[in-house]
Amino acid sequence: AAPAVPGYSPGFKKPPAMLRLKRKRLRRSEPDTAAAPQPCGAAPRAHSAPARRNPFSSLDNAPLAAGTPPPAGGSLSAAPFWQLLEPACEEKPAKTAELSERTDLLALTEDLHLPVAIPEVPSSPRHEFPADWSIKTRLLFMSSQPFTWAEHLKAQEEAQGFAQHCRATETNLPQSVQEPKLSTELRCAFQQSLVYWLHPSLPWLQLFPRIGADKRIVGKACPWSQDEALQQVLMSDWTVSFTSLYNLLRAKLCPYFYVCTYQFTVLFRAAGLAGSDIISAVISPTTRGLREAMRSEGIEFSLPLVEESRTRKQKNSEGSLETEVADGLNVCNSTEGGEEPAPSDDDEESFSWLEEMGVQDKVKKPDAISIKLRKEKHEVQVDHKPESLVLVKGTNTFTLLNFLINCKSLVAVAGPQAGLPPTLLSPVAFRGGTMQTLKARSINAKARVQLAYEDIFSLEIVGPILPHSLHVLTMLLQSAQRGAFSAVLYTHEPTAVLNTNLGTASPALNKETVRKDLPTCGLHPKTLDQLSQCPTLGKSSIRFLEMKDYAYTWKS
Repeated sequence: AAPAVPGYSPGFKKPPAMLRLKRKRLRRSEPDTAAAPQPCGAAPRAHSAPARRNPFSSLDNAPLAAGTPPPAGGSLSAAPFWQLLEPACEEKPAKTAELSERTDLLALTEDLHLPVAIPEVPSSPRHEFPADWSIKTRLLFMSSQPFTWAEHLKAQEEAQGFAQHCRATETNLPQSVQEPKLSTELRCAFQQSLVYWLHPSLPWLQLFPRIGADKRIVGKACPWSQDEALQQVLMSDWTVSFTSLYNLLRAKLCPYFYVCTYQFTVLFRAAGLAGSDIISAVISPTTRGLREAMRSEGIEFSLPLVEESRTRKQKNSEGSLETEVADGLNVCNSTEGGEEPAPSDDDEESFSWLEEMGVQDKVKKPDAISIKLRKEKHEVQVDHKPESLVLVKGTNTFTLLNFLINCKSLVAVAGPQAGLPPTLLSPVAFRGGTMQTLKARSINAKARVQLAYEDIFSLEIVGPILPHSLHVLTMLLQSAQRGAFSAVLYTHEPTAVLNTNLGTASPALNKETVRKDLPTCGLHPKTLDQLSQCPTLGKSSIRFLEMKDYAYTWKS
């Protein structure tokens, strides 16, 4: 026998070994422990969950009861200290029988990344929400009515949806569909709303978004990155597709399309959309180098946000001589679409107002070099920011087309995206374009409301969701979900600034004119009416959309 050593406990077992023993013992005694009496004061447990025991306790090493003498050769300190500190009656957390229901909701929350708090929505409902020109990466619709009508489309329904898209078939559903799951017209229209066109098409690469996509593309097979001949073939094919899209836009057969590069995004819009009666193109974000290259090619453009900020500052600075002088110095700065300032008689004439005020000798006029440096500093400050948004209108969009085709910086020369042409996204077919569909799935879960669980039905849409797709989907849900649903919208942030009002609204432009000029552009008449309105969201986009009683509220 081992000699009696003070402070030594012969029944002590190391925690890892003790845990293994306890695990085996629980498996053998699980039916018996379920019927064991509950400790005093402990919460009631479900029959499927055995009572937890202290893994470090044993018959030889158990806490001593009151009045029991210590074992021979030892003392109270012979027992491990964590047993001496353990209370006789321990409060255990109760496990409810609704664990599986709670797990379902947790799975929905983790899988769909539901926001913790839904932002507050405006209190003034409307029958239409404003046009959102940003590209969405994900939509999550939620409703108290199931989305079973969007599941498991039949082969015939899928084919019919594709045919309706290619033929631009207009689908008009009743205000409320009584049996959505049995409505073939609804299911075909849903398939039709998921279609978009893409170029280039490389199934093993995710070609949207392109800004910040290096981490997703790195490690993927890119045989063109080191093959110049292959790069030229890809760019030649891309040029044909890009030119085809522009020709469709000019012929009013395509309402809009996006050019997504690794640095910036270009949105081309046909005449009649966004309140403009001429073709327009919006580029964001831009840099001083890109704008200088556009100037050198003779492209006239403007920076609406910079000009708006400048005008606002001038209005706020009126009323004092110092601020008037400062504003006068800003007059010498040429506009973004103009040429660089140079010493000439025009510079002298721009300061004639100083003589009229009688302060020409008190104010030092800047020379041409100072003017140029000040302008360059101001331009660099807005680089890569939403304020660097560039607007090109009218025939200058054709010059922009040629500029982008020949622009060396359009394609990355190094990195994972090296040699990969920009992504073209369009709502209609074009030469070289590939038909793609957004990914859709419906998920059912339970959410705890007060003391009960209620069913939550959700529909998730993933992919490059274009403005017309968002509007068509909401029209379908309005009929299928009986005018009650909500949606969380995930925006590709660099495109949020495309909702800026560019001040190109034409007073002669109305719904009748737009419908007459764009009858064959492939959009539903109601969607065309929405996209023809002037943008009102500014530099933001819709983040949350809700419909109640067939009226919209939203939060941007």
